[in-house]
Amino acid sequence: MANIGKTVKLGVFTLAIMNVTAVVSLRGLPAEAEYGLSSAFYYLFAALVFLIPTALVAAELAAMFQDKQGGVFRWVGEAFGKKAGFLAIWLQWIESTIWYPTVLTFGAVSIAFIGMDHSQDMILASNKYYTLAVVLIIYWLATFISLKGLSWVGKVAKVGGMIGTIIPAGLLIILAIVYLAMGGQSQMDFSGNFFPDFTKFDNLVLASSIFLFYAGMEMGGIHVKDIENPAKNYPKAVFIGSAITVLIFVLGTFSLGIIIPQKDINLTQSLLEGFDNYFNFIRMSWLSPIIAIALAFGVLAGVLTWVAGPSKGIFAVGKAGYLPPYFQKTNKIGVQKNILYLQGLAVTLLSLLFVVMPSVQSFYQILSQLTVLLYLIMYMLMFSAAIYLRYNMKKANRPFRIGNKGNGLMWFIAGLGFCGSLLAFSLSFIPPSQIATGNSTVWFSVLVIGCIIVVVAPFIIYASKKPSWSSADSQFEPFHWEENTSATSTVNTDSTNNTSQMRNNDTNNLNNKTNLTPGNNKP
Repeated sequence: MANIGKTVKLGVFTLAIMNVTAVVSLRGLPAEAEYGLSSAFYYLFAALVFLIPTALVAAELAAMFQDKQGGVFRWVGEAFGKKAGFLAIWLQWIESTIWYPTVLTFGAVSIAFIGMDHSQDMILASNKYYTLAVVLIIYWLATFISLKGLSWVGKVAKVGGMIGTIIPAGLLIILAIVYLAMGGQSQMDFSGNFFPDFTKFDNLVLASSIFLFYAGMEMGGIHVKDIENPAKNYPKAVFIGSAITVLIFVLGTFSLGIIIPQKDINLTQSLLEGFDNYFNFIRMSWLSPIIAIALAFGVLAGVLTWVAGPSKGIFAVGKAGYLPPYFQKTNKIGVQKNILYLQGLAVTLLSLLFVVMPSVQSFYQILSQLTVLLYLIMYMLMFSAAIYLRYNMKKANRPFRIGNKGNGLMWFIAGLGFCGSLLAFSLSFIPPSQIATGNSTVWFSVLVIGCIIVVVAPFIIYASKKPSWSSADSQFEPFHWEENTSATSTVNTDSTNNTSQMRNNDTNNLNNKTNLTPGNNKP
């Protein structure tokens, strides 16, 4: 009976692995394999200036507001107000919406490689009409499944993450070791420079996409209270998880570079080609379709998880009066159906960019860069909010705190994350030299116009909001500054009432004295 009601705490390594599975994806490895040995520098640099700061800052903010809804909307809104908070969660939602075509492009390529004819598989994978059809079919299938409820999606995500990410990553690294041990010739020059050539700024744009590889670590912050002694053990979990993540990315990238010449690397196909080449080398080419199916299943599982995930955040905020009632409607089992339909329409329109861009690879890259830009704006808001709240909410309870005393360490960690995000944001506008993106004007225009439209949209929605938008069943807690304003208003009201009461009493007393004055008691 002593164990009844006992809270189960996560171990340090368990939380570290949870962070790894939430962040790691193999679809971006070919982009960094372009850089050879210097890719390791980019991974380490992004981990130090983005991955670790994101995890630590998110942990403090999540612990501060562990009993209140809103996530990044709450964190940014507490610091800079409702408009900024709405912008932050809007960017988090719309970023994931733009992300779907890129991850599904990878899924379409995986499905193309299920066949046994490698040359035909490559032709099919590079066909943008095939890719467009597969992207739309898988996405809308995932949407309709999500509308049926999420009770089983968690299990699918766990299995898909293991089968479609963790196992293939380990297998890819093992295959590279076996290949070299059996006398295979490495296509990567390990005698090259670890530090990249910083004079070639157009080469850095692909490297900036590494920041998106690490995006999502802020989600681990919600578990900060589920670990024993979080002030000590949570940073341990962050550093262990970050180290494992970096190792998977670095070794996975090297594994591709070893088997595929740098000049032949393709952003959407090279992961499957790498497996193909390794399996052919060990004379087990029959495994290629199996790994393709596994990777495709991993993509489907990830999409199923994310299709309804971020949309639930914007849905909860919308019910608090930030979105019209139309977007607050749910189906019989409570799934936010109209938001999912809007999300699907956006994915469909974005996918039609296939027709404009010169290749599947260029479409993949431009959408990836737009996703990076939008997500980094949200992160810069988050880092800024963490610093501001150290002064605006000095006395707030912080179960997990960056630095035992003072704000110096918070300035360093959050400042590092902000500067790293700003650097990656700036580099993302530069067209990569490695990819035929078509007209550079189109590239730049899509990114700039896309950012402007997405950033302006929530302010237009906010300016149009009406009191009738607030749902009766919304239980969204007020911000701390609203509570303070309410308390001050109550005090002022009470003070006014007391003053009025005193004045009334004085008036009554005066009247009574006047009535008692001789000569005034006339019949």
